[in-house]
Amino acid sequence: MSGPQEPQVFWHATSVARQDREQQNRHRGCVLWFTGLSGSGKSTVANLVESTLFSKGCRSFLLDGDNVRHGLCAGPGILEKKYDVDFAKRFGLGFSPQDREENIRRVGCLAQLFCSAGMITLTAFVSPYRRDRDAVRSWVTSQGSEQDFIEIFVNTPLELCEQRDPKGLYKQAREGKIPHFTGISDPYEAPVEAELVLDGSAPPENLAQQVVDYLYKNQILYPER
Repeated sequence: MSGPQEPQVFWHATSVARQDREQQNRHRGCVLWFTGLSGSGKSTVANLVESTLFSKGCRSFLLDGDNVRHGLCAGPGILEKKYDVDFAKRFGLGFSPQDREENIRRVGCLAQLFCSAGMITLTAFVSPYRRDRDAVRSWVTSQGSEQDFIEIFVNTPLELCEQRDPKGLYKQAREGKIPHFTGISDPYEAPVEAELVLDGSAPPENLAQQVVDYLYKNQILYPER
């Protein structure tokens, strides 16, 4: 005798089409996926890009790695304060390889929804594992087109990231206080075919302009009137 069946879930089309939103926005929806080591400058560059997009009247939103860890991808410690221990253990995300995978999956699904609403969605996550980034790419593009996912690798040498170390994380990792720290005790798998590779040692303003230029060149941003 078979067990209980899961209820069927259907995708419901909305009354406002993505193309209509994009026409009104004067730009296409897409996901700008910034990846790189902690301290590489990806959050700084992503914020500069979004500021430029905002000044142009674009509809965009930045999903920051630290910010989502307060809610969507909160850790057990945060959830335990609001729910209970069992709930926190089941849904809370730490920094193990499996938890990192789920963290990126959740963010990827949210980014795809924003993209389908015609928004330019920026994400700034270490996202160290190539398989996880490829899974997000596959999900986003399967719901739209190949141009919907733009991987941006902020390529900054580990030595420079450690010199910056704005949060003191590398120092703690070197002292063994932070396990599973990318670049020290965990690997970082650099993109093989990223749409954009930025030199993280260059001024952030220059890197942000390279991203905006790419958006115009690839007709994500429509020509200004």
